[in-house]
Amino acid sequence: MLMEKKEILNRRSEYVEDLFKDDRSKKPKIKEKIEGPTILKEEVEAAVKKMKNGKATGPDNIPVEIIKALDNLGIDMTTRLLNAIYDSGPIPEDLCKSVFIVLPETLGATECKLHRTISLMSHFTKILLRVLMHRMRKSMRPEISPK
Repeated sequence: MLMEKKEILNRRSEYVEDLFKDDRSKKPKIKEKIEGPTILKEEVEAAVKKMKNGKATGPDNIPVEIIKALDNLGIDMTTRLLNAIYDSGPIPEDLCKSVFIVLPETLGATECKLHRTISLMSHFTKILLRVLMHRMRKSMRPEISPK
């Protein structure tokens, strides 16, 4: 059992890295730019409305309440930001960062596997992912049998 704080932090860091490592031998290369429809203000608005208030912020420390409080301006600015990202291709490094929090599942848990690891990411990342997820669900529904 590890007793030193530094050793514990190193072990948890190793555990999280192993948990989220990419096992693919080769990452697929995208040879051509795949274009999709522009992200609409309505899509961003729907994604923001589904987000709950009072949730922890990601590395950017911007709570969803600020985006909501800015109302149309917040939706417009977020839509422009997400379209700039969507049009350029790669997601900026800042939006790819997450803060990992380790919570014990049981009282006195000492093993990493007995802890719940949660990831806090930027609300802008969550909005982009919600928009893309909604689009994928819409396009896949007709392809999937109801049974």
